[in-house]
Amino acid sequence: MLTEPSPDLTDRLVRAVIAKDAEAVRARLEQGAAPDTPGPDGLPLLCTAVAGLDHRTAELLVDAGADQDRDLPDGSTPLLRAVDTGSPALVRAVLGDEPRLRLPEAARHRLLDRARHWHETGAVEELRRRTGATGPVVVRRIDESDGDTLDELSLGGLTVRNGHGAVLTALEWSFVLFPPVEVVMARAVPGAEAGDSNWFAASYFLGRRQGPRVWSELTALRNRPDPVHRRFLASVLEIRNLFVPLYRRPEMSRDADFLADWALDEPDGHVLAAVLDVYSGHEHPDREAVGLRHVAHPEPDVRAEAAFCLSEERTARSEAATTALLGLVRDPDPGVRLTVAQVFAPRFTADGRLEPAIRDALVLLVRDEARSVRRRAAASLALSEDRSVPVLDALLSLLDEEDPDLRLEGAYALALRDDPRAALAAERVGPLDVFSEHDPRVFAVWRYLA
Repeated sequence: MLTEPSPDLTDRLVRAVIAKDAEAVRARLEQGAAPDTPGPDGLPLLCTAVAGLDHRTAELLVDAGADQDRDLPDGSTPLLRAVDTGSPALVRAVLGDEPRLRLPEAARHRLLDRARHWHETGAVEELRRRTGATGPVVVRRIDESDGDTLDELSLGGLTVRNGHGAVLTALEWSFVLFPPVEVVMARAVPGAEAGDSNWFAASYFLGRRQGPRVWSELTALRNRPDPVHRRFLASVLEIRNLFVPLYRRPEMSRDADFLADWALDEPDGHVLAAVLDVYSGHEHPDREAVGLRHVAHPEPDVRAEAAFCLSEERTARSEAATTALLGLVRDPDPGVRLTVAQVFAPRFTADGRLEPAIRDALVLLVRDEARSVRRRAAASLALSEDRSVPVLDALLSLLDEEDPDLRLEGAYALALRDDPRAALAAERVGPLDVFSEHDPRVFAVWRYLA
């Protein structure tokens, strides 16, 4: 026999949802509070979470059984209200499991139409229509905790986010609808930032699609005159490379061939860097040749990506590739020097020492003017087994750094080598408990001192 939750437990759940205290909400639900408890306005608490753009609390309520499809007095549902907010994270939280099977066709179309209306009308215009307000819209750029970056717009007491394009694309995927590439891309470009939620959703869900039709539509974008369209194509191909199922991995050689060919004639430096970024994640026989072709490119991002193309792990690096990378050690751009420090890390000789030229390069980079470069070079040296005097001197020099992370890197490297100076190095680091307990460097120093 089911028992009703106590009034006190219900009140505590209501207060926790209003406060957006996800951990308290979780605790109250685990104690037996009803997920469909009415909020202060008489509507289900899920509506309170939606109105507060609180996707974490909304997800907890839905997982506990809150009805996201419940008919509300104004004819909407909690899920439809979530779509109105334009928050991709909130819609993901409220959408729930198997929405295509759970929702009747009319309800699915209603959700799609609402998201499409917001996107095509524009969030600002729809806000003005709904509120009747004529003043300026308050805009702030936010990062939703699930990784979505978008604008939050407030006017006349109503706040939404401009992720309706992303919401529409995600709903189509959930309902097994596959619009043409051109239609999906239009929701993200032109002008969107690569990290924008609408851009990410468009590239992500197109990247998840397979088959000859979508491949043909995608590859046609390579010839577009607008570099934003070509950059978008690179984003889609990056997703394809990350999420392709293992059983389809052999088919990715086609993508690698396409990228290698594209890299030969892409005129825009920013697009070319994106192409090389995706291409370097593939195993391909022309990787080194492509990297060598672009290692002296005027765009620093291209030079950095070319360096990654020269860092093939499975085969020995050629003399030409090593020479090209060594030529970037004094590159004027710190991002390029950082990349060189990174790609030099895994190369060891048979006796565990770094190749002399690479060792000397990393020793130089440990003393680089850019702290980010020093950090990367220090990490590469630490992971080597080189115990030569130049390497030990470079590691000891880290103990004079103002950055405690660099001092820890030096102490870690000395501890790995069982160097008697590691204990003194640990003192120079300072309290180890300021670092994460999961940091393997801290564990290595603790183990040495034990």
